[in-house]
Amino acid sequence: MVATVQPDRLGGAADAENVLAGVRLRDVLRTLPKEVFQKNRVKAWLGVVASVTAVIAGYGLIVLSPWYLLPLAWIFTGTALTGWFVIGHDCGHRSFANRRWLNDLVGHLIFLPLLYPFHGWRILHDKHHKHTNKLGYDNAWEPFVAEALVTRPGIVQWAYQRLRGRFWWLASIAHWSMLHFDWRPFTGKARADIRFSALLVLVAAAVGLPTLVLTLGWWGLVKFWLMPWLVYHFWMSTFTLVHHTAPDIPFYPEETWHEVRSQLSGTVHCDYPGWVEFLCHNINVHIPHHISTAIPSYNLRAAHRALQTHWGQHLKERQFSWALMKEITDRCHIYDGEVAYRSFAEMDAQRS
Repeated sequence: MVATVQPDRLGGAADAENVLAGVRLRDVLRTLPKEVFQKNRVKAWLGVVASVTAVIAGYGLIVLSPWYLLPLAWIFTGTALTGWFVIGHDCGHRSFANRRWLNDLVGHLIFLPLLYPFHGWRILHDKHHKHTNKLGYDNAWEPFVAEALVTRPGIVQWAYQRLRGRFWWLASIAHWSMLHFDWRPFTGKARADIRFSALLVLVAAAVGLPTLVLTLGWWGLVKFWLMPWLVYHFWMSTFTLVHHTAPDIPFYPEETWHEVRSQLSGTVHCDYPGWVEFLCHNINVHIPHHISTAIPSYNLRAAHRALQTHWGQHLKERQFSWALMKEITDRCHIYDGEVAYRSFAEMDAQRS
């Protein structure tokens, strides 16, 4: 059973929806400067150099830091590794280079240390962009409706409640492990591509992780791989959750889903500390990325300024903070078409 949104219950969303009802995505695209779609080879490769340098510096900090400074070194290194994912993200959208083979090569190489299958992520991520905030289709952490959750096995309900709550920062690991290694649902070239990427990662893990243990011991595995990798997934979980989740952001069933409404107003721009924005290549300037995946990451800020000028009343902009994460993880649990979200406590009270 799919909940249907009642816009007048969502704090003024009805007026915004009426304005956007006749707007097409190409109407929004026309308001963006042509320059934001242009690839710049120098900027793209400077981003790679900056990210590689930052990660090398991070591992240097891990080597040199006394035990009590290791958490800071892990945080820096894991955040820098998240920047590697963003470069691969551009490759997946073909906004890094003009040549497809170069996008695929760089994407695989820069995803490999993260143990992330490039094609598996790329193909599923394209689906997210085509069906953003569409119930039953969006695969980027679509929320359960109550009627669907209660039919799931107990372990699924238990895990969902934790990953939508205080353990949100582990959700990216679940997403990575459950979705991006499985080529069976696909056919033809997509199946072959996903299988290649998945097997490449599995072989790399089978060789790299035991080698790390044999040379540096189990503590070396934890110190140099596991902890930075967990920080990387913390940011992946946080970014993905914040990009599309707020108490007033509705999902829509297919029959009432509207592309511009979901891409323009269903995506959140969030400002993070400057060092995070730099290391992660402005991936949190996310609204223009949903208007067009052809915009390279280094042009996202210019595109966002244009959106603010022409569509400012429809944009959702937040500041990263613990209060923001508490608001999301305390409230945005079960999807309800009348009020967007209900908490688990409210769902239990309603059922009792």
